[in-house]
Amino acid sequence: MVDILAPMSGNIWKILVKPGDPVAEDDELIVMEAMKMEIPVTAPHKGVVAKIHVVEGDPVEADSPLITIT
Repeated sequence: MVDILAPMSGNIWKILVKPGDPVAEDDELIVMEAMKMEIPVTAPHKGVVAKIHVVEGDPVEADSPLITIT
C-alpha cells in the first residue's frame, strides 16, 4: 500500500478516480487548486485505488494523505 500525499497546500478541485479503479503509472488521480493554478496529482506506479481520504472542496496541507493505492 502506498499513500499519495498532497504536493503542497491547496484545495481539492476534482477527484478523477474512485475506490476499486485500476490506475497506471502517471495517471491523474486528483486535481488540486493552489495559488489559482491547477496541480495534477498522479499515480507513482500502477495499482488499484484502495481508499480516498478527501472529498472535492476539501482544503489540504502539504504532505496530507489523499489516496491509498495497493
